[in-house]
Amino acid sequence: MRPDRHARAMLPIPDRTAPGLTTYDAKDPETSYPPITPLLPPEGAPNVLVVLLDDVGFGASSAFGGPCRTPTAERLAAGGLRFNRFHTTALCAPTRQALLTGRNHHSVGMGSITETATSAPGNSSVRPNTKAPLALTLRLNGYSTAQFGKCHEVPVWQASPLGPFDAWPSAGGGFETFYGFIGGENNQWDPALYDGTRPVEPPATPEEGYHLTEDLADHAVAWMRQQKALMPDKPFFVYFAPGATHAPHHVPAEWIERYRGAFDDGWDVLRERTFARQKGLGVVPADADLTTRHDEIPAWDEMPDDLKPVLARQMEVYAAFLEHTDHHVGRLVDTLEDLGVLDDTLVYYIVGDNGASAEGTLQGAFNEMANFNGMAALETPEFMRSKMDDFGSPSSYNHYAVGWAWAMNAPLQWTKQVASHWGGTRNGTIVHWPRSITDRGGLRSQFTHVIDIAPTVLEAAGIPEPTTVNGVLQSPIEGRACCTRSTTPTSPSATTCSTSRCSATAASTTGAGAR
Repeated sequence: MRPDRHARAMLPIPDRTAPGLTTYDAKDPETSYPPITPLLPPEGAPNVLVVLLDDVGFGASSAFGGPCRTPTAERLAAGGLRFNRFHTTALCAPTRQALLTGRNHHSVGMGSITETATSAPGNSSVRPNTKAPLALTLRLNGYSTAQFGKCHEVPVWQASPLGPFDAWPSAGGGFETFYGFIGGENNQWDPALYDGTRPVEPPATPEEGYHLTEDLADHAVAWMRQQKALMPDKPFFVYFAPGATHAPHHVPAEWIERYRGAFDDGWDVLRERTFARQKGLGVVPADADLTTRHDEIPAWDEMPDDLKPVLARQMEVYAAFLEHTDHHVGRLVDTLEDLGVLDDTLVYYIVGDNGASAEGTLQGAFNEMANFNGMAALETPEFMRSKMDDFGSPSSYNHYAVGWAWAMNAPLQWTKQVASHWGGTRNGTIVHWPRSITDRGGLRSQFTHVIDIAPTVLEAAGIPEPTTVNGVLQSPIEGRACCTRSTTPTSPSATTCSTSRCSATAASTTGAGAR
């Protein structure tokens, strides 16, 4: 292993100048100097792929017992580790800024979403320059960096083509490449897109087969292939954050047909079935009890019979949307395998930036903007039935009913926006790194949080936490490198976290549950 000659705690890394007198004799052909070498991370630093889905409950993905088929998540879980006590915040922007900085969301000014920022401390939506993002640290240590998808960390008064761009991914955020959108949600059929800081039009129309998730995956795959073709010795950091499955739930009709009739029994029955599968997988304790439905969430049997087919259709659309998203995440994984770098890539697959969303009203919405503008009453049962076959299509801007969001968070209580219960803040997460994970298919139940990702990536890469960045003294990262903390086993089923950098002991079932 080559010695690392760089002082990496100060970023940018200071240049090392040759000492003493430097001369050159044009008559002496033997005159030579050390070659110019590119900046690289320490030897053995892995590629890193972080996938962050949007508004997915703990009980949605089949990898955690849910009804929505996610074969890519299952594939990664079989070759890696499932974390069943991984925590986010209860909202989009706070989770994302916490992930990207390794600090708690109030520490980086993101106490809420950017649209509701105030000048109050911790809620300004402005990241202090004393808390540099992970991507910048990696780039200044020799990584190639790229982000594809949603960026909800730009203060709203800076979210125009004139910036300023300090908070944008490809400027102050540390990503050399950005292709995606700014804000909380986007039309999957006709999105507002940016390439870097330049607004661009989608490359095709819905009639020509365009969908945002597929477009983002196309760009991510092309970028990874180009990066390994031109800089094979340089690792990359890719952050893939599709707008899915945040509303509107837009997905091609052929994917919806795969779920026709699957949810006709309603959300109460679905939740019980999910709970049984979760126990079978071990992602909740065998002795856990299913949380009860609160009176504010109607039972399926209380819903009008003439509305139930529409409600079932909403869930069919959502399940298709999640499976479609997982399919395109699979394209990234297939690309890593095709490039021969999957074993050397640390993959985080975070199934949701918070729990499932209850913004869809008690009966769901064909156009969620009606509810946001105080006109939900316009969407009568008769109107909803007339639009049933159009849910998920380019003519819709749809969301599912609160009952489905509650079911998607099984076995936990409540939903996104309710931070008092795990339903809003616990998300299934998968870590895959074949080179270093020996306990393939293992389960980890130590308490982990989204702020733990940044220090884990730095530890895996052998890069120290920076003390200064661009001349600014940095405050310490608040997360902990995942699996390096000591935990005391509390059950006979406790297992050792088997990675090359892990010495922790973690109970495989403790604390996962729904009591």
